[in-house]
Amino acid sequence: MPKFIYTAKSYSGETKGGEIVAKDEKGVVLQLKAEGFLPTSIRQIEEKSDSIKVKFFDRFKSVPLKEKMVFARNLSVMISSGLPVSRALQNLTVQTENKTFKDVLADVQQELQAGKSLSEGLAKYPGIFSELFVNMVRVGETGGNLDEVLKIVAVQLEKEHDLISKVKGAMTYPAVIIVAMIGIGILMLTYILPQITGVFKDMDVELPGPTQFVMAMSDALRDNPVIVMVAMVGFVFFIKFLLSNPLGKKALSYTVIRIPVISNIVIKVNCARFARIYSSLLKSGISVMDALKIVSNTLSNYYYKEALENGIEEIQKGVPLSKILAKDRRLFPPLVYQITEVGEETGKTETVLLQLAEFYEEEINQITKNMSSIIEPVLMVLIGGAVGFFAVAMLQPMYSLLENIK
Repeated sequence: MPKFIYTAKSYSGETKGGEIVAKDEKGVVLQLKAEGFLPTSIRQIEEKSDSIKVKFFDRFKSVPLKEKMVFARNLSVMISSGLPVSRALQNLTVQTENKTFKDVLADVQQELQAGKSLSEGLAKYPGIFSELFVNMVRVGETGGNLDEVLKIVAVQLEKEHDLISKVKGAMTYPAVIIVAMIGIGILMLTYILPQITGVFKDMDVELPGPTQFVMAMSDALRDNPVIVMVAMVGFVFFIKFLLSNPLGKKALSYTVIRIPVISNIVIKVNCARFARIYSSLLKSGISVMDALKIVSNTLSNYYYKEALENGIEEIQKGVPLSKILAKDRRLFPPLVYQITEVGEETGKTETVLLQLAEFYEEEINQITKNMSSIIEPVLMVLIGGAVGFFAVAMLQPMYSLLENIK
């Protein structure tokens, strides 16, 4: 379907502009009216036949999220100050310390000098600039408000950075404990236990099952260290491959939304990201269908992606988004679709969803603060169970030996 550039005004006097996909101008008017806006100008965009070519290795280039956040913020400030995009990009290229990012920005600047748009230059690096980033820049270029759109992008990236940092911070403590426990276990099996189990091997008695299992593990680590290390590395790569496979992603997504404590965090993180990204896209002028498509590609959980992709088809049939979200109550709590319904009725969907995102982000902040108090008892049980198993495996043969002596 063709795309149209539009400007529109709401009943309360709010104005916005951007791109929208529809069959014709009448379809544009109907979509905008459904969002509470009346169009003031509509113009069809002539689609370019040549697609953006992305080099193979450019797909795998990446830079820290913080670098992109600072880039969006600084570029917005420079453009709002009156600097041309090319000059602003040149200044940022000089200031950037990250070598990969510096090379990327220099190449984007060359694309600008060759007559390409900023969004076309950024789209060459999908590993760095997401579909969300590129589409919002494209809308900003079309609507003539690139500096405002870049501010929205910068805020979105800042919230994304804060969210990821909080979740990672909550997971750091248990990860360190588990790695330390595995390391100590390998050390005991390799150097300490062989000195004890050597005594058991000299005894002509039948050893208990746990003792035989521990001795077999100890012998394997001590006699075949290279094979064991290769097997462990192979297992890690197998897990990575599995998680990169659609079936593996689906299985992981299914698991995390059903584990009691983790599911609460996963649902709130995905709902917060959905609300903030969708709100930002609507605010920048992107149509409902395009916004849902971009959000579905941004969310990592398979079931959230599937729900929003199915929602695009329903939206085309005229079904409100709130009704679509209400069908998946395991993924979207009542608050999400109720707030969305209020936004649809009042014509302020982006405003109420932004408030919803802030609400969930604050809840995630509280959960991650209390995470250590929840995880500590679980870790204590795991550590106690492992220590108890080793203790029983070593003490059982000794008790058997003492009974034989009596």
